[in-house]
Amino acid sequence: MNMALICMGRLKEKYWRDAANEYEKRLSRFGKFEEIELPDLPAVEAQICEKEGRAILQKVREDDIVIALCIGGKQLDSVQLSEKLTQFGDTGRRVVFIIGGSLGLSPQVVARANFKLSFSPMTFPHQL
Repeated sequence: MNMALICMGRLKEKYWRDAANEYEKRLSRFGKFEEIELPDLPAVEAQICEKEGRAILQKVREDDIVIALCIGGKQLDSVQLSEKLTQFGDTGRRVVFIIGGSLGLSPQVVARANFKLSFSPMTFPHQL
């Protein structure tokens, strides 16, 4: 299964980068994994989500299956997530996870998502 992660901002601390690299290595057993980190964009707060959304959607391919990580998404346990990823992976299309910036995802990105996923009703630091 081909997968990608598109996220706003970069992991700056070495220990977070090392952790991300370890998980990327583990995922590589199952297929190609691509991480696309987009730079934080300077803007007036009201425009940030819109600009980030455009930048994100430029990296999304027409046939991608998009999973938006957002508070309003569905919470799954590990088995359910595994089943969902298997279902998406069996299509042969690239599965793309999208993490927004500190203000969340634009409505355009959420609308493009094939599935909305929430890990928790809490907001986590970007690195997690």
